[in-house]
Amino acid sequence: MPTQGRHAADDDPTEVIERIPAPRRAPRSSGVDSPVVDSPLVEPAPAPPKRRFGRGTRIALVIVASLAVLIGVAFGGTALWLNSVASSVDRVDAFGGVPEAERPQKAEAAKNAMNFLLLGSDSRNPDNQDGSRSDTIIVLHLNQTHTKAQMVSIPRDTWVYVPKAPKSQYGNREAKINAAYAWGGVPGIVQTVERFTNIRIDHVVMVDFSGFKEIVDALGGVDINVSESFTSTHSLDPSGTRHFEKGLQTMDGATALDYARERYAFQDGDFARIRHQQQVIKAVLNKAASGGTLSSPGKLNDFLHATADAATVDDTLNMFDMAMELRNIRGDDVTAYTSPTKGTGMKGDESVVLADTELVKPFFDALREDRPLPEPTK
Repeated sequence: MPTQGRHAADDDPTEVIERIPAPRRAPRSSGVDSPVVDSPLVEPAPAPPKRRFGRGTRIALVIVASLAVLIGVAFGGTALWLNSVASSVDRVDAFGGVPEAERPQKAEAAKNAMNFLLLGSDSRNPDNQDGSRSDTIIVLHLNQTHTKAQMVSIPRDTWVYVPKAPKSQYGNREAKINAAYAWGGVPGIVQTVERFTNIRIDHVVMVDFSGFKEIVDALGGVDINVSESFTSTHSLDPSGTRHFEKGLQTMDGATALDYARERYAFQDGDFARIRHQQQVIKAVLNKAASGGTLSSPGKLNDFLHATADAATVDDTLNMFDMAMELRNIRGDDVTAYTSPTKGTGMKGDESVVLADTELVKPFFDALREDRPLPEPTK
């Protein structure tokens, strides 16, 4: 598979970018805003003066907090404690303005199944229209009995049709899928993913990556089996690098973050990063549901509050009911896939991921109808 080209939105902390101005809500954490892709295929808009951003602001990890907060809170003890944690999670109108007539309907055979859109965002502003991108996009399908789940990663550079989002002046053209979030916020990416997959999204969960390190540290680290030795060159370590040896190791928050965000050390770039993201998600789920976490009130409390502080969910999600539905799910019950692709290619002067149009439809149709999927990608 060809190596992906370098983009302006990659992890190089020295790059200078321009942002589309928009009102922002005050962040709850110490995270800073992140750089954005500057692309000739993205319509320009008035921008403030250029500024530099530090390393670590663009971390493509994902939903660890999302699934963890939904599953972990089920073990939280009293309803009062659970309600206290859940009430601190931010909410967003994820479906406002999305035309109902254009949304796919659920298959009759999968009425009780649920579909989540999980976003790893480089901005804590869920109404974002300021040019920020979503580095991680995952469709999580929970089967009808709510005992198994499939998570399908959609590479952020996948070339798709992006509809004109509600309250946005951009769209109605082909672009990288993560442009949908930049142009239309959460409703924009919901509309685009639903059109691409023909799967109706029931709920949305976003994660602020600045809080991920604290989530893993609150768990006491996670166990990851590194498949090949490599060196990360965009590390949170003061040296700027971190070496990973092949084999099983326990990673703290900073180490897991470096592991999940690295792409340049691998020939297949973002595809390797997706595999590592999925690996870390499952490790966090297993650790969150482990006896060591559940039997320690202090550790569980730290984990839940770190997770709640990092997550934003749609305003229709009942956290208590969902936690109870998911209480028996572990990492081993979640199967990881990547949306079918033909690898990378060029559109104009942009390096993009090319969807395999012959395989995408039957793949997502099976997910939509709650049928078995092909063997997961390795």
